[in-house]
Amino acid sequence: MTNANILSARYATSEINNIFSEKQKIIYERELWLAVLKAQKELGLDISDKEIVKFEKALSKIDLDLIKKIEVKTKHDVKARIEAYVQTARAGEYIHRGMTSRDLTDNVEQMQIKKALEIIFGKLVAILKQFCDKAEEYQGIVLTARTHHQPAQPTLLGRRIAMWAEELIWHLRDLESFLENYPLRGIKGPVGTQFDMLNLLGNKEKLRLLEQKLAQKLGFKQVLQATGQVYPRSLDYKLGTCLVGISAALENFAKGMRLMAGYELVTEGFSAGQVGSSAMPHKMNTRSSERICGFCELLKMYADGASRLSGDQWEEGDVSCSVVRRVIIPDVFYVMDGLCETVLTVLKNMGTYPAMIEKELERYLPFLASTEILITAVKAGIGREEAHELIKKYAVKEALKIRDQGAENNNLIKLLAQDPVFKNKGITKEVLDKILKHKKHFMGNADHQIQEVVKQAEKLFFKKYKKFSSYKPKDIF
Repeated sequence: MTNANILSARYATSEINNIFSEKQKIIYERELWLAVLKAQKELGLDISDKEIVKFEKALSKIDLDLIKKIEVKTKHDVKARIEAYVQTARAGEYIHRGMTSRDLTDNVEQMQIKKALEIIFGKLVAILKQFCDKAEEYQGIVLTARTHHQPAQPTLLGRRIAMWAEELIWHLRDLESFLENYPLRGIKGPVGTQFDMLNLLGNKEKLRLLEQKLAQKLGFKQVLQATGQVYPRSLDYKLGTCLVGISAALENFAKGMRLMAGYELVTEGFSAGQVGSSAMPHKMNTRSSERICGFCELLKMYADGASRLSGDQWEEGDVSCSVVRRVIIPDVFYVMDGLCETVLTVLKNMGTYPAMIEKELERYLPFLASTEILITAVKAGIGREEAHELIKKYAVKEALKIRDQGAENNNLIKLLAQDPVFKNKGITKEVLDKILKHKKHFMGNADHQIQEVVKQAEKLFFKKYKKFSSYKPKDIF
């Protein structure tokens, strides 16, 4: 008994699962053989339409038991699938002429990668759209920003989300470029010289046309010219690094959600009937955000695996990469699909707790205003370092009182106003209270930054890929 791939079974959608299913891969292989066969006929080889029709009719008639039976004997998966297709079609032995195994497998794998990547790209555009929508929706919510996980200055919740959106934009541009320029290996033969296919077709122009027709059929704009038996595995590594770059923005978002939810500032949603803990009934864990972080760790692991194949092909090629790639190529897309669906679900169900956000802000506000208080002191004529030391002295005292004694009130403003140095320079409690009165003035350029990120996303992606922006996630476990 064999076990199902847990990533495929639990997290990936039917679209992605179909692309990498055993039967669909065999269909892709047969479609490639047919594309080559038809091109060969067009370029002058003697192949009857009747024989081509036989192969077309048998395209989806897949007998996995027959294929496995032949492979047990031949110890060669491609040879088994050739024989099985010919037997099922009851046709002449016309397929795979002038080809080697990698002419089949590498091109099919690249086709799978491209098809899957186009789906994933669309979902990432939808994620970016949701980021931008949330950034604008939460543009009016002031909250405590943190650096080193310590309260720092006020910010906007929308601005925090725009920060993640901008990171996604830059890596999404790289992925778009990868998709646009991803080259097909083409029909290169055992060592890349195209000797067998050239010998079969008779001239180089026909060979060029055959590859051109194949690329068009498979949806590629360009073909590698001088690759060996296998296409460079550095292309797989490049794909991995593109996806890891994208996942960084999504992981930062998920970690932000987990931290904010821990302070009861936001929620990723908690549906009716959902259970947070089998032992603690009150728990409402950020289980989906945690899952996002787990997916991102897997992507880093797969990128590391791809890096070990990059630059590791001997001379014109070998098959030492096969075992690793049989795992990495489908799994990286199962993970990316699950990642996209989960991020979109969190964004769809995300909510805020304004009262808790305000309570936290009020607690820390005098500390968060310390940089403006420092500038006010400098403008009044107090030396910067002297003012810094004074503010630090009272701020640390108040912080320890809040932490040690659980004090509710933050008296930093009162203490500073009573300090002789501040008093002598006319920095009264009224002056300091005025600094705290309008929280929005602490936002600096945050509003503009949000709008600039949204404009950039609109210009680069939303206008160009309108159909992707409205994608809605499917139900997740």
